[in-house]
Amino acid sequence: MTDIAATNNILSNYAVPNQTEEASDNGELGQTAFLELMITQLENQDPLSPQDNGEFVAQLAQFSSVESLDRLNDNFDGFTSSYMANQALQASSLVGRSVTVPASQTQLELGGVVSASVDIPQAVAEVSIDIYTEDGALVDQINLGPQPAGEMVFRWDGLNAEVNGELLEWESSHEEGVAAGNYRFDVSTNIDNNETSLDTSLSANVNSVTIGADGQLTLNLAGIGAVSMADVKQFNE
Repeated sequence: MTDIAATNNILSNYAVPNQTEEASDNGELGQTAFLELMITQLENQDPLSPQDNGEFVAQLAQFSSVESLDRLNDNFDGFTSSYMANQALQASSLVGRSVTVPASQTQLELGGVVSASVDIPQAVAEVSIDIYTEDGALVDQINLGPQPAGEMVFRWDGLNAEVNGELLEWESSHEEGVAAGNYRFDVSTNIDNNETSLDTSLSANVNSVTIGADGQLTLNLAGIGAVSMADVKQFNE
């Protein structure tokens, strides 16, 4: 350590006969050994040219400061280890769960349901959803009718659809529903005579979780990819 080395340079100007130094496992000077060296330094100083008291006080204060920093670093390392362990435990509980994140594409699993949360800035006369395959082929066009301002929740299982908990009177163009796979959802409405795309968040299953060196979690979501834990809007049942 730089500060301890500087202190040792000052003490090295004095003879220290038969003195056994106490050192830690990593070779650093311990507090007891430092105080013993200070006492030896006082005993062996030139009585005609004694060491200035202020210098002794400065050495002791310097050592105390460095020792306090060491303890702080040890405590912080312990906190970091505990934090990483908690993050790992949290990560393991997320795998296999469904979360909702800002996205326009997600995966529809066999027998599963895609849930979409749509932010509607003002009351509108009509909201429509166009659903596309991963290759860009149009699967369905769904008219959701007039919607008030606020959050609209849309659920789709590849055959049936519902809005805010109410089943739509709508027939899919696929009698037996669509196959499992990745689908894109384009939600739009007319605001002030302008066709407007609406912000959409989609549900997706957590396939795995990555813990970064800084302890931050990244969720690897089916049909979406890597998403920061901070971007999760909702944890689904």
